[in-house]
Amino acid sequence: MENIFLNIVEPIHGEIVKERWNKENVRIETIYSKGQESPWMEQEESEWVLLIQGNAVIEYEDHCVNLRAGDVLEILPGQRHRVKETSVDPICIWLCVFYSKGD
Repeated sequence: MENIFLNIVEPIHGEIVKERWNKENVRIETIYSKGQESPWMEQEESEWVLLIQGNAVIEYEDHCVNLRAGDVLEILPGQRHRVKETSVDPICIWLCVFYSKGD
């Protein structure tokens, strides 16, 4: 057993990504971020995101979504997006589930 709130190492440069599960067509990650932003991305898989702690802004080409702790978001395959900003205090803790349809 593990608790994601214990022994947090705060990211200084970039994010800290911990893979929790990776089987067949599902990958689960916990991501710790502190004041980061990301480059533009387009993924081949879907991503279900739960912001467990902190505040963040996800930017799409035509709008932004403000997230606070407890908010859930689904990012579809090929949907161009980026993390525009993440809070510093508290740091952001994300639970991300990546999935794709099987063959």
